[in-house]
Amino acid sequence: MEETVGYSRMIKAGNLVMIGGTTSVQPDGSVYGEGNIYTQAKYIFEKQIKLLAKAGAKVSDVVKIQVFMRHMSDIHEFNRAYSEFFKPYKPLCTVVGTSELNRPAQLCEIEIIALTE
Repeated sequence: MEETVGYSRMIKAGNLVMIGGTTSVQPDGSVYGEGNIYTQAKYIFEKQIKLLAKAGAKVSDVVKIQVFMRHMSDIHEFNRAYSEFFKPYKPLCTVVGTSELNRPAQLCEIEIIALTE
């Protein structure tokens, strides 16, 4: 979609790394972890950590995370996945409930901002 529509998945400007809204869509277009927000969130964070590494950043450099979640009742399972990656670092985190994402099978979309040295 990046080339078709004309947007960037990630931008590095100086020591600022921003990763745009990321979902659990796989390269073949299917949604990974359909029906399971824990699985989707882990998959998304793993994709984003790979992007951070490409920009010379690490998980400990993350300062802000914004989450768009279809069902706020999934917050405990989302938090379980989130904690596996970010609990030691405690970045800012905002979770916003939304009625729709790009595909009905997507349960969350996540943005990340990191600061590198």
